[in-house]
This record gives sequence, C-alpha cells and structure tokens, in this order.
Amino acid sequence: MTPPILEMKNITKEFPGVKALDNVSFSVQEGVIHCLVGENGAGKSTLMKVLSGVYPYGEYSGEILIRGVPQRFSGIRDSEKAGIGIIYQELALVPEMTVYENIFLGNEIRRGMVMDWNETIRRASQMLRKVRLDINPATRVKDLGVGKQQLIEIAKALSREVKILILDEPTSALNEDDSQNLLNLLRDLKAQGVTCIMISHKLKEVIAIADAVTVLRDGRTICTLDAHKGEVSENVLIKNMVGREINHIFPPKEHQPSDEVVLEVRNWGAYDPNLGRKILKNINLKLHKGEILGIAGLMGSGRTELALSLFGNSRGYHLEGELYLHGQRRQFSHPHEAIRAGLAYLTEDRKGNGLILIQDVKQNISLANLEEISRNGIVDNNAEVKIANQYKMVLNIKTPSVEQKVMNLSGGNQQKVCLGRWLFARPEVLILDEPTRGIDVGAKYEIYTIMTQLVQQGMSIIMISSELPEILGMSDRIYVVSSGRIAGELSASEATQEKIMQLATD
Repeated sequence: MTPPILEMKNITKEFPGVKALDNVSFSVQEGVIHCLVGENGAGKSTLMKVLSGVYPYGEYSGEILIRGVPQRFSGIRDSEKAGIGIIYQELALVPEMTVYENIFLGNEIRRGMVMDWNETIRRASQMLRKVRLDINPATRVKDLGVGKQQLIEIAKALSREVKILILDEPTSALNEDDSQNLLNLLRDLKAQGVTCIMISHKLKEVIAIADAVTVLRDGRTICTLDAHKGEVSENVLIKNMVGREINHIFPPKEHQPSDEVVLEVRNWGAYDPNLGRKILKNINLKLHKGEILGIAGLMGSGRTELALSLFGNSRGYHLEGELYLHGQRRQFSHPHEAIRAGLAYLTEDRKGNGLILIQDVKQNISLANLEEISRNGIVDNNAEVKIANQYKMVLNIKTPSVEQKVMNLSGGNQQKVCLGRWLFARPEVLILDEPTRGIDVGAKYEIYTIMTQLVQQGMSIIMISSELPEILGMSDRIYVVSSGRIAGELSASEATQEKIMQLATD
C-alpha cells in the first residue's frame, strides 16, 4: 500500500475549559475523497484548522506529516505553500470585487511592481473552466448565487496549485442542483489527482462520494471506514457518530393539531423596493394551534421573505393583504411588535443574524425578553444566569458554563442557544427557518424532539426547510412556495418528495 499523502498523529488541542481534540490520529491516501463526519463539537473543523495553520504549531501537540515529511505551520501561508487549501462554510470572498480579483486576492500576478491584469483575467478564465463555471471573470461576486460563489472559492484554491483541498460543509447552503454539481466537480478533481477532505453532515452525500470516511466523536478518532469494502452505510455512520443507534430520525407524531386557527394571512403580498419587483403574491395560509406547518420550495422561491414579512417586516418591504392572530387583524412595523404579540422567528443564518458571537450564552438567551429580568432598566444578573441555566438543561446545550462565549460553541449548540432565546420570549407562534442547517444527525434529533414537545404543549410552529425528508417527517401539513406564490397545499398523509418537487418547479 502506498504511503498516505497526509498523516496527523496524536493531535491534541485545548481551549479554556474544553479539550476539543484528544489524541486524534487521521491519515488520507493520495488522490481520494476522504470525508470527515461527527456530531457538532466532535472536533472536525478544529482538526482541519490545525492542518491548515489557523492554529499554528505550538498551540497544539502532535505531529503533521505530508508525504512523510514533518510540517510545522506557523500560519495559513505555510500550509498553502505545502499545497493545502481550505474552504470554509462561511465563504471568504469580497462581494464588491470581481471574480478575477477574488481568485488571485493575496496571490496577485505582477509584472515588476505593476499588477498584470490581462494575465490575471486569462488565468482566472482558466480556473473557471476547471471548475466548469461559465461566467465573465469581470462579474462582481455580489451578483452571483451561493453555488457559483462556492465554485469561485474552489477556483481560488486551484490557482494556488493545491494538492490537498479541504471543504467544510460545502453544500450546506446549496440547493439540490448546485450540490450535485459540486459533488461532480470533486470527482473531476479527484481524477486530476487532487486529494479532497470533505466535512459534511449530509450523510447521503458522504455515502455517494466518499472513498473513505473517518468518524470523530467528543474530540477522539472513533474509526476510519473504507467505502470500497462496503463498510460505509447511514446506520453505521450514525451509530459511530452518536455512540448509539437512532432507528427513527423523526420522533413519533403524538400530537393532534386543533381546529383553532392561531395565525392567518389573506391575499398577502410584498414588494421589495431594492429589487424593484414583487417577491410575494396573493398568499393565503392558515396555521392551527398545536400544528407544525411545513413551508417547502426551492431557494429563491420566497420562503424566508414570507417569514420576515410576517415577523415585523425588518427589510422594509411594501406589504399588502391582511394578517390575523386569533381572528384579530394585526399589523407589525417592527419585530419588537411581533414579539410582543407572541411571534418569534429563528433565522436561517444563526451566525450572521441570529447570535451575538462575542457575547456569552446567558446574554444571547436573555436578549429577546430582557424586560422580564430587569428592574428599573437594569438587568438582574442572578435572574439572567438562572434563566440561562434553565434553558441549558432543557435544551441540553453542551457548554462548560452559561458564561462561555457563543463563538466557542459547536453549530448545533449555537442553534439551541438561538432556540432558547425565543422560548424565553414565550411565543405562541414560532417560525423556524432552516432549523437544522449545518448541524449533525444527533443534534437534529434533539431539535425535532423539542419541536414535538412544544406543539404538544400548544405552541404552533411554521417550519421552513430545504430538506424534503425533514419537511415530510415533521410536518402536519405542507405549503409549497414557488416564485413568491403558494403553489399548493398537501396534508402529511398525501405528501411525497415527488409531489412537493412538482409543485415547487411549476
């Protein structure tokens, strides 16, 4: 057997109060697609940050070898020189700059002291062809969708003659077509001799593309499985990831929605002055007490815009139509008014819009309902700690303390902090926008269980999701949105993936 292109031996990395990696060993053969899986907080991203020089030599113990040669990276520049490129879940492109400027940012082509823009554009075009992206390299990045931006990140890595390409959750924000296109590109790169390491929570994608899979759990290496020997299956991966078998990803439906209508919108529409067009048109929907109402549709169909227009219209859309809560007509001009009326909205972008990352867990949880724990305008710190610890226990938030900064938590635990904030606001209607995006199967099950318990207690939930199994597994009823309109309504019993996709693409 040929020696591996990469070996990481006995890697240990600690943060204050947390051992993120505990004696982890990880090796990758050359010219393969090697997937790295595990629950949120298992140490996957931390391990790749050690490999890419984000955590330099001296901040961890253990050894990194590339083709048998020990490496001591003092930063990202060193890892890039060794042929390692990393693409993070949050893309690192400059929106206002052109595609060609982004591809060679930090690696500019010069003739003497002057930028050689003609050569830059020529080479950028070559890189775009390599990633099968047919666009003008002079296009500004802000004018491109997430799928194309992801390919530009890969083109940027290839321009540096990368030998090992690390991708952290590369399909988490992509639709089905863009995800498939990306996976096909990884197969092409593999054929060209590029070794790919992919972190993903989407186990079906892992099974479809991986040559080998390494499972981490609680900062330790659990196993490495060879796909070509038939060792990789969804059940095997889940069992090794969570340390137990999960036979049913979705909890049993033990609740029965009532006939009482909690929220209703009639002839609802929205005009976006920034885009100069209508984004929602003649929407009619009802939400019943104790119901999980699924909202399905393709990216750009208007699902998030619908949620934001109901929750205080923070983007300043010009609205039309009628909104009713318990039969009373209401109109919200700010999210604060919606919160007071019993609505809550958990955003799809927890890091950008959902959390204050530099603040701690208790501050993030209390934020939506400070009035309850304040006296004469001053926050009662003891009450804040008590409330935060209550939700830490109820939601099983894995953190050493509620004083821990949210930026140091895993994605699944960050999502639970977001959820804890809105539960503290005690809403009647909870809008969940992509509630399990970028979190692992164990954390997903916990979120699903919490949702089931909430509707059993009488809360009503609107769940927006791009994952059709999630829509089918959790919803009591489903609306399908297409081009800003309700394209159809399906009961849970009649809904199938095929029916939803047919309505979504009408």
